[in-house]
Amino acid sequence: MKPGMVPPPPGEESQTFVLPPGWQSYLSPQGRRYYVNTTTNETTWERPGGSPGIPASPGTHRSALPPTVNGYHTSGTPAYPPETAHMSVRKSTVDSQNLGSPSPGKRQSKENTITINCVTFPHPDTMPEQQLLKPTEWSYCDYFWADKRDPQGNGTVAGFELLLQKQLKGKQMQKEMSEFVRERIKIEEDYAKNLAKLSQNSLASQEEGSLGEAWAQVKKSLADEAEVHLKFSAKLHSEVEKPLMNFRENFKKDMKKCDHHIADLRKQLASRYAAVEKARKALTERQRDLEMKTQQLEIKLSNKTEEDIKKARRKSTQAGDDLMRCVDLYNQAQSKWFEEMVTTTLELERLEVERVEMIRQHLCQYTQLRHETDMFNQSTVEPVDQLLRKVDPAKDRELWVREHKTGNIRPVDMEI
Repeated sequence: MKPGMVPPPPGEESQTFVLPPGWQSYLSPQGRRYYVNTTTNETTWERPGGSPGIPASPGTHRSALPPTVNGYHTSGTPAYPPETAHMSVRKSTVDSQNLGSPSPGKRQSKENTITINCVTFPHPDTMPEQQLLKPTEWSYCDYFWADKRDPQGNGTVAGFELLLQKQLKGKQMQKEMSEFVRERIKIEEDYAKNLAKLSQNSLASQEEGSLGEAWAQVKKSLADEAEVHLKFSAKLHSEVEKPLMNFRENFKKDMKKCDHHIADLRKQLASRYAAVEKARKALTERQRDLEMKTQQLEIKLSNKTEEDIKKARRKSTQAGDDLMRCVDLYNQAQSKWFEEMVTTTLELERLEVERVEMIRQHLCQYTQLRHETDMFNQSTVEPVDQLLRKVDPAKDRELWVREHKTGNIRPVDMEI
């Protein structure tokens, strides 16, 4: 098929047509074709240019949400058609104008969806794979919609709960890293203390000459090295341990609020779903009552009047209206949950990136300080190396002899 050519919508005659510049054609999860202006993000059920036979909505719809919310990709291409994300469920509502039996369209809509834990998903056997909200990334907002069986019991754990557990585990890992650095600081402090103590040791302090100078410098270098390690431990505390420990002090409280918010939306969704099931059952009973009274009237088994039939029909119609209202409320709740899930998971994703980058930055600071410590240690050892290179046993002997000599006349043998 040539670029710009799109297949005809279901139900139309086989034909091809060219869309105006900037327009693209897509299929909704229910197989219904809609059109998107990639320049303005405008969406519409009606083919641009006004094609007859294509079901049109009362008007076009422009999403007021960010590109990654409510079905829009970051590139501006919608993953869902112009109506809200719960449009697919709304298509299965009951038509109050035709309450006798479900139409083929309604049966198809019911077969194309499946409800799990009060959340409605496309049926995997009848629906094509959905496009991801962020197809170029392994984003949280695309992979945690379903619930997961709890390995510790018979219940389930919401996908969002798994994300929260990861966030809290990350906070705990950050705390443990801070404790690790604290232990490193303690080692450095103890090492510096022992070096300083050893530098004051009097052993071999009476060594003289150039070797004595080198030995004195060895002990002095220990004191200098002790000071270097004390500075290293102090910087580790202020520049690595403390930032790691204090990063997001109120994080657990914030995550708890977030958890309650999403959990409340799920509870509201479950409540709306229960109301839908109750209304669906009531409609079935009203339809059965209407059908029974109609049959009784036809075979003259009852003296029911036409007024009784009208009354039963009104009750059935009212039950259908109630079901439509309950389904619409459910769809609104699911749409709200969907939007908050996308927004919140993207925020959790950002927080995780921020945490990892923060830890990486401070570990880099740790290695930099370690390099500096090694460099300072080399500077304390360098004077020792210089003096050791100057050690001259012959010269030392000469100096000692000059200072301590008692005479240069040698004894000789006694003659007879």
